[in-house]
Amino acid sequence: MPSFTSPDQGKDLEACVLRFSDLDLKDTRLINPSSSLKAELDVSTKKKYSFAKKKAFALFVKTKEVPAHPFECKEKWWKCCQQLFKDRIGIHRHVATQHADEICRQTASVLKQLAVTLNTSKSLKPADDRNPLKGYLTCNREVSAWLPDVSCFSPDELIRGQGSDEGEVLLYYCYCDLGDPPWVCAWQTALCQHLRLTGKVRIATEGINGTVGGSKLATRLYVEAMLSCPLFKDYMCKDDFKTSKGGACCFPELRVGVFEEIVPMGISPNKISYKKPGVHLSPGEFHKEVEKFLSQTNEEQSDTILLDCRNFYESKIGRFQGCLAPDIRKFSYFPSYIDKNLELFREKKVLMYCTGGIRCERGSAYLKAKGVCKEVFQLKGGIHKYLEEFPDGFYKGKLFVFDERYALSYNSDIVSECSYCGAPWDQYKLCSTPQCRQLILTCPACQRQGFTACCVTCQDKGSRLASSPTQSSFKEECECTARRPRIPSELPQQVSEPRPGAGEDGPCLR
Repeated sequence: MPSFTSPDQGKDLEACVLRFSDLDLKDTRLINPSSSLKAELDVSTKKKYSFAKKKAFALFVKTKEVPAHPFECKEKWWKCCQQLFKDRIGIHRHVATQHADEICRQTASVLKQLAVTLNTSKSLKPADDRNPLKGYLTCNREVSAWLPDVSCFSPDELIRGQGSDEGEVLLYYCYCDLGDPPWVCAWQTALCQHLRLTGKVRIATEGINGTVGGSKLATRLYVEAMLSCPLFKDYMCKDDFKTSKGGACCFPELRVGVFEEIVPMGISPNKISYKKPGVHLSPGEFHKEVEKFLSQTNEEQSDTILLDCRNFYESKIGRFQGCLAPDIRKFSYFPSYIDKNLELFREKKVLMYCTGGIRCERGSAYLKAKGVCKEVFQLKGGIHKYLEEFPDGFYKGKLFVFDERYALSYNSDIVSECSYCGAPWDQYKLCSTPQCRQLILTCPACQRQGFTACCVTCQDKGSRLASSPTQSSFKEECECTARRPRIPSELPQQVSEPRPGAGEDGPCLR
């Protein structure tokens, strides 16, 4: 990592970062993000609007930097929307005219952070004596200063082994208070581009959540950069990064953004905070608790519930024995599921788990806030870490992942079946009907017979589209979506074994 040396104290940082001598941002012909946004601001905040807009614009442009050709005099060019810009005016005009909405969103985010900073600064001592990290970052906010030095590696070394056999995918999260998510977003974008990584990174005031893929050299440098950054080094260690075989090929692109939550539960972090989760259990401790739970003669009368916090299509292909797997389509339905089935958890000891642990952080906090459970525990590091220690333990089947691999295999167990013939099968494919993004479990034999859609209705739509190529779109109304209740109601006898189910993102024919 580079040294983080402060610039000269007399240097105006904002002027350095936000210099736009060749583009007048007040020209409304070029950028007019949202008249309503500025109109809704109070008098005090309006004074900060120009600064916030310029900062959002500068950070966005910064993320588009690429090295210039070696024989060029310039050090950098810019690449955006598959176009290469060799001068600053060109990239500025492009961003102003083509990305106004994104600049508007980032401007709003910067304004929110300014408001928080102003309110907080009133109670802080001058020169950040009580928060040295804040002052440390303020001295050097150039994104490039926070990128690892790769001059000792050739470009080929960075991308060598990006394939699924030799490359690597990282999965991680870190809950911590971030004062400037837009800046972290710009840094993460530049860092991933610098290391030729693809994937998805979510940033919010409550922390960061990411999964990125590339060569093993690139992922190693990425981890080192994260652990060297003062924002995260006191909260993270190397063990917080889960690894699996993969690479840049596992993701179609790089997507980095600022959100309200780093995992979308649909409830503001101000209402349910990550700071009040359940008790964390190591994989070994969790294994012992599950073993104790499964040894009970009557699981239905047990005072323990083994709760899967994931979506139905994840638990369908792999789950812990004896678990309760909610038949929900996405995590934002989880709070409503808890509310509807609250009596199910009364006076129970709950053992929660998810893929990497992040959903349990706030999911357990939500369940604890209801005040009905005897105890709430969660698997630290999620299924990912558990399977590293217990590949033949109590988790059976595959581990679903949100990339183009769909699933990771740690054991030979198959717990799901083909949606058409019922044969054991656990390899997802996308529905063959164009524009349908649902997942389907269909075995090779059924595929050869043409059964490649998520349901009969969708299969019929696919046939009609094939015979009428002029029809380019349709409203998705699959039978599988119509039959699935948004929030299921559990019955006591269903606690010990999850329903296979079917629905909006998966098969539903049986």
